[in-house]
Amino acid sequence: MSGKQYYIAFSSILHREIVRFMRIWVQTLIPPAITMTLYFVIFGNLIGNRIGEMDGFSYMAFIVPGLIMMSVITNSYSNVASSFFSSKFQHNVEELLVAPVPTYVIIAGYVGGGVVRGLLVGLLVSLVSLFFVDLHIEHLFSVIFTVFLTSVLFSLAGLLNAIFARSFDDVSIIPTFILTPLTYLGGVFYSVTLLPEFWQKLSFINPVLYMVNAFRYGFLGISDVPVGLAYGIIVVFIAAFYSLAWYLIHTGRGLRT
Repeated sequence: MSGKQYYIAFSSILHREIVRFMRIWVQTLIPPAITMTLYFVIFGNLIGNRIGEMDGFSYMAFIVPGLIMMSVITNSYSNVASSFFSSKFQHNVEELLVAPVPTYVIIAGYVGGGVVRGLLVGLLVSLVSLFFVDLHIEHLFSVIFTVFLTSVLFSLAGLLNAIFARSFDDVSIIPTFILTPLTYLGGVFYSVTLLPEFWQKLSFINPVLYMVNAFRYGFLGISDVPVGLAYGIIVVFIAAFYSLAWYLIHTGRGLRT
């Protein structure tokens, strides 16, 4: 196959993924925005007024970048996990495996769909946040770079979840018992500098902490971790997850239900 044919294969998978979640946008895009609105109201307005400032910013301004990132992570992950597992369960993925389509094209198509949904939800949540706080971006490059790479990373994580899953119940195990705790303990609602020394050290093991802080740095110019280190960790995880996903799909492991 030529490069043009590879592009057609990629664009076809990507188009299918986008149409899949846009066709039911009331279920895929609106609920996250509503959920984040409740976070803004409860944590930002009600509780935030009692907390006061956090690192020199209002509590609402402090948590907005984390809430945006949380919505991007969740939706990028869930989109690919549910879509790829459905294709595996219905044996549609076998058609891709026997077709002369490179493995990286298959991965790029599914991950691209997850990235598009994650960024759309992130944009919606950002627009909603404007009703509660004036968003000010200190470093635009950091905002774009962090949100894009994080969306890619968790789209790949969702793909791995779908590959290993044996039932629809398995698709929900990782988000429930791993992804949600890591996100809530990733500095979305607080600065790790407020924690005792032991819990600070434990928090630095959490990769989500670096993503949230790099994203917050883009908006507010503050971070609990070195931003360069945060970028490096994201890139390393992307490389590791991509390599594992490529190997599993290329060898066909985990693709039988």
